[in-house]
Formats: sequence, structure tokens, C-alpha cells
Amino acid sequence: MRSVHERRLARERRHRRVRKLVRGTLERPRLCVFKSARHIYAQVIDDDTGRTMVTASTLSKDLPRGEAHLKKTEAAKAVGTLVAEKALAAGIQQVVFDRGGFVFHGRLKALATAAREKGLKF
Repeated sequence: MRSVHERRLARERRHRRVRKLVRGTLERPRLCVFKSARHIYAQVIDDDTGRTMVTASTLSKDLPRGEAHLKKTEAAKAVGTLVAEKALAAGIQQVVFDRGGFVFHGRLKALATAAREKGLKF
């Protein structure tokens, strides 16, 4: 069994490998997702200027009051809808999804599906 340190390094290696291919532009920024044991964070980033355009997380004040105390997958869905609403309000309709070295299932998949359902195109 690998230690926590080894697992973290492996995820960082996967993330670097993905980032070689995934790049956000002004027309199609990068939707970057990070998850910790308790929370999930999403950012829409324009890599050309190095600017974060939209953010949302389970710690956001914009999240409806009861949403912060949901199960982790349900909270990820709420964050996905919130980041999609903010992105659409900012005039962003298409994004490139950056899974951050995590496996695309569970909370990441729930966030992405909720963002797609809200109208964000991947």
C-alpha cells in the first residue's frame, strides 16, 4: 500500500502530464478542479493571461445555505451548477476540462455533469 505522500506525488505527476495537453484561452478557458477530503474547488482560468475568471467551491458564500452540509457528491453537483452559472454570466460558454490528475468519476464526474446540464460546453 502506497503512503499518502506517494499518492500525492503520483497525482501531481498525472496533473503535469495532463497540463501539457490542456491549455485554456480567452475563447475557451480551462475549468480546473481540485478536491480535498472535505471540499471541492473549481476555477475557470485563462492561461494566456494567467487570470482566474470564475471560482466556486463548497466554501463559497454564493452556495445556498443548506448546500454546504450535503454529502460530498451532492455538494460537488451544487458547485458544478454554481461555476456554470457564474461562467455563463461572465460570457463563457465553452471550457476545457482539467481533472487535475484525479480519476474522472465520483465527485469530479458529478461536478462536470452538473456544469454541462446548466449549459456549459466541454
